[in-house]
Amino acid sequence: MKTVEIFIMGRVQKVGFRACIRKIASDMNVAGTVVNLPDGRVHVFATGEPIILEKFISMIYGCPRAVIRDIQVHEIFYKPFSEFSIIKGEENIST
Repeated sequence: MKTVEIFIMGRVQKVGFRACIRKIASDMNVAGTVVNLPDGRVHVFATGEPIILEKFISMIYGCPRAVIRDIQVHEIFYKPFSEFSIIKGEENIST
């Protein structure tokens, strides 16, 4: 198991993008969080098997109505999550 931190840029807010990411993650047994950032990006923490995480990242491009310009992925220290959840507003995403 590993954890990645993902920053997604483009038209990714107010288009149902977080819900799409949560659906993909749930279908693939990936745990983590997704939140909109004030600068227009979307921030994701995802934990799962390495090969599943690669597929998860590639499937993000298929979310309807979103226009992705860039995705930055960084492997970070393992973070256990019990499920995949959408974080609203300014909740703390680093805990």
